[in-house]
Amino acid sequence: MLKGIHPVVSPELLKILAEMGHSDELVLADSNYPGASNAKRLIRADGLSVSQLLEGIAPLFPFETYFEPLIMMEVVKGDTLDPAVEADYMRVIHKSDPTVPKPIRIEKFDFYERSRKAYAILMTGETRLYGCMIIKKGVIK
Repeated sequence: MLKGIHPVVSPELLKILAEMGHSDELVLADSNYPGASNAKRLIRADGLSVSQLLEGIAPLFPFETYFEPLIMMEVVKGDTLDPAVEADYMRVIHKSDPTVPKPIRIEKFDFYERSRKAYAILMTGETRLYGCMIIKKGVIK
């Protein structure tokens, strides 16, 4: 048992976060994402939203400062983006680190390819469209 660890951070997730090194990436995948077929390491967090998981992860996670620390998927033509999704994620992240910049957005299949190279994919219960986010680990200074 540990003190100060948010209850959404499972032992498996805590282990992954600790194992990750500088520039390693973690995908926080929404419930539509094909995580099982893309992951080197797959962690399940069914029933939890990305925002809830960020509440637990952000205080423990040094975000990258040399390169883009956050990556999200561009909207596919014909779809609509709810700007509240990104705003919600940034609100949570900024509670722990107000210096983290807004995410860059990359094309859907580039996002999938990048996800395949990520250290791990965390499958969430996030139901909002375009709710996936890649976070890149930085260094503790």
